[in-house]
Amino acid sequence: MTSRLDIFLPPRYSVLESQLYMTPSISNRVKELRNARGWTQEQLAHAVGVSRQSINSIERNRYVPSLELALIFARTFACPTDRIFQLENPQ
Repeated sequence: MTSRLDIFLPPRYSVLESQLYMTPSISNRVKELRNARGWTQEQLAHAVGVSRQSINSIERNRYVPSLELALIFARTFACPTDRIFQLENPQ
């Protein structure tokens, strides 16, 4: 008996196309920047208008903030967003 897993199917996309459709991951330096200022998660949460739990989730890379929140972080830390958040494609 042959299962569907035993049947070879050619890839739907070329190598280049498949890289375009890879889900990028976003890393951040929120914890590093917060610690450099001597702030607690609670203080940063108050400064940007979210909960402490949200800050914790962002710092642990469990939550990617919205564009609006990323811009608020940039204003709060007085640096460009790309110094806080980096887009990385998994290899």
